[in-house]
Amino acid sequence: MLYKFRYLLQRNRCNCKAEINKQQIERLIQQGAILVDVRSPQEFAEGHLENAISLPEYEIKKKVDELLPDKSQIIIVYCSTGHRSQKAQKKLKNLGYKMVVTV
Repeated sequence: MLYKFRYLLQRNRCNCKAEINKQQIERLIQQGAILVDVRSPQEFAEGHLENAISLPEYEIKKKVDELLPDKSQIIIVYCSTGHRSQKAQKKLKNLGYKMVVTV
């Protein structure tokens, strides 16, 4: 699945409800954005995007302060279909994170 995601993202053809495209992601990462994989630890272990951190959507409230202490930092969340990333985005915004985008 990760290879399919990378392929679709490279061609700006991801069928998930992405808010940003590949060029925007690269630009945000250059500006210091954090790439957050909100899939399960098993899915993350099977493969993830380079420099991504693992923060499963169901563990956000438990681990977010430890992994993402700066609430003003740009955060890019992704999963395999877009469903969990949208849920994660909502949770992070409710916790006070200002700049959260989904892929």
